[in-house]
Amino acid sequence: MQKELDIKIKDNLAHDLQKGVPILLKDGFHEIDSLPEGAILKLRNPTGKFVGKGYVGKQNKGIGWLLTKNENEPIDTHFFQKKIAVAIKHRADYFNSSDTTAFRVFNGEGDGIGGLTIDYFDGFYLLSWYSEGIYSFKEMILAGLEASVSYKGIYEKKRFDTKGQYLEDDDFVKGERGEFPLIVKESGQNFAIYLNDGAMVGVFLDQRDVRKKIRDAYAQGKTVLNTFSYTGAFSIFAAAGGATKTTSVDLAKRSLSKTTEQFEVNGIDEEKQDIIVMDVFDYFKYAKRKELSFDVVILDPPSFARSKKYTFSSAKDYTNLLQDAIAITERNGVIVASTNNATFGMKKFKTFVEKAFKESNRQYTIEEEFSLPSDFRTSPLFKEGNYLKVLFVRVK
Repeated sequence: MQKELDIKIKDNLAHDLQKGVPILLKDGFHEIDSLPEGAILKLRNPTGKFVGKGYVGKQNKGIGWLLTKNENEPIDTHFFQKKIAVAIKHRADYFNSSDTTAFRVFNGEGDGIGGLTIDYFDGFYLLSWYSEGIYSFKEMILAGLEASVSYKGIYEKKRFDTKGQYLEDDDFVKGERGEFPLIVKESGQNFAIYLNDGAMVGVFLDQRDVRKKIRDAYAQGKTVLNTFSYTGAFSIFAAAGGATKTTSVDLAKRSLSKTTEQFEVNGIDEEKQDIIVMDVFDYFKYAKRKELSFDVVILDPPSFARSKKYTFSSAKDYTNLLQDAIAITERNGVIVASTNNATFGMKKFKTFVEKAFKESNRQYTIEEEFSLPSDFRTSPLFKEGNYLKVLFVRVK
């Protein structure tokens, strides 16, 4: 068991922790350099009163996370097992579903342990560690998981390089090694998943509800443009929903083979779809020049991206991106505008939409709003944890 350090924190942090805020922000501490990753902190307010127990795991603005408000609760295998067991109970519907076999089992601070996520892929579990601090509890957390579930195999992603980047590894932990691609289901569609091939596995699980909505309500008989398309997940759902044609655009060379593979595992003829390896911003210019237009345009850019010619930051540039999309969207068409930037909320995101339409001299209505699906549990006192914002915008 890790040693516990008694530490006095500033009043503002003590007050936040008493309310239930899960993150330990740097500015709540007098001295942080001497705190080693993985140390368990007994946190006391300026008068010395116990307010909570947390651990040191440096991530962005935080230096760690609150674990318990019970002074006598040991942070041991049993502690982690209890948290994992409760999380699994909350996902009972997912475990019982035959048409979705990929979902999140444990979502960081939303399930009581910031810095750790666990995803399920048809019998395989994938743990993602977001700091060296949480990684130091690996054996206890694995024991807690093994006591709570049966599994085929366990994989991990170490994402605690200085910028939360992924550390290259083969990622296998225990059990049996998977045969990749592993074919998992989401709302009845297939995805080819790789747990052993770099930071990404092939699909972002947080967009499940949005993909289903596109397939079931927006794709039939429509032309669909999927920008920043990664492995083409939105395109698969649009094609399955009866889109007349999908066009997937992404700058990454691998997007071509990866998207082709996803069409193949769904029995969709990829020859009838367009998969284009190109900078999205260049594609918008090309589409305008060729007078191309689409019934549905999907915008799901990374929060920050840099290519040879462009730097994109969703906080600064999303309005311009929307204007580019409006210019090639059919009358009465729909833009699916999405962002995973945690630094602003839905209210501010809607101002980007308003500004883009005003500057394009077009009218719009917002038809649907989405945030994270139910397996991505969040803490109401940690707004950044609920990062996903998606709007279905009808272009008048």
